[in-house]
Amino acid sequence: MDSLPLRLRYQTIDVGNTDIHLCTLRDNQQFNDPEGAADALGISSAAWPIFGVLWPSSVVLANHMLVYPIEGKRILEIGCGIALSSLLLNGRQADITATDYHPEVEHFLVRNTLLNHGKSIAFERADWADDRSELGLFDLIIGSDLLYEDEHVQLLAEFIVNHAKPRCDVILVDPGRGRKTKISVKLAAHGFSNSHTKPVHTDYLEKQFKGHILEFSRNI
Repeated sequence: MDSLPLRLRYQTIDVGNTDIHLCTLRDNQQFNDPEGAADALGISSAAWPIFGVLWPSSVVLANHMLVYPIEGKRILEIGCGIALSSLLLNGRQADITATDYHPEVEHFLVRNTLLNHGKSIAFERADWADDRSELGLFDLIIGSDLLYEDEHVQLLAEFIVNHAKPRCDVILVDPGRGRKTKISVKLAAHGFSNSHTKPVHTDYLEKQFKGHILEFSRNI
């Protein structure tokens, strides 16, 4: 598939009373990998644009984080994509680090941080299957719509455990991909309790949200 100039979209997302300005891909048909960076990482042309559009789960996560207690916490967003929650938390002056596997994510993160007049957000490209990152440990780990395949469950659980402090909370928004029990079992083996709740108000979405907010907590 040939690379074409990317078509972009500029939009403002209301998260409560907070406006987050975003530059995203126009749609999930965009593709541009002229130097083969994504291909070398095993990212196909079909999967390439997934990072760059705004998904309902990320909006649910951002709304959940709007008033979440963050003082004194080091926070990690896994698989941040367009990083709506990281941008929101950055506006709240949180200590936030964003990660993703896709080679274009950092470019969009920098662009969107500037659009929102925020301070620079720490970013590291991270591979769950070959975690050589120097991220360190976190008090709070968040992510949305991460469990596309069964093989992702073990990889995600290991990545979370590798970067969780002994006292750590984890928040994952799952749109209903059928793997919330599997990830809960994996994290329970490492001392995490869990709860699965339906978000109460999702009138900010165009369609009904059928997923859950998965919350995990450990204190050892």
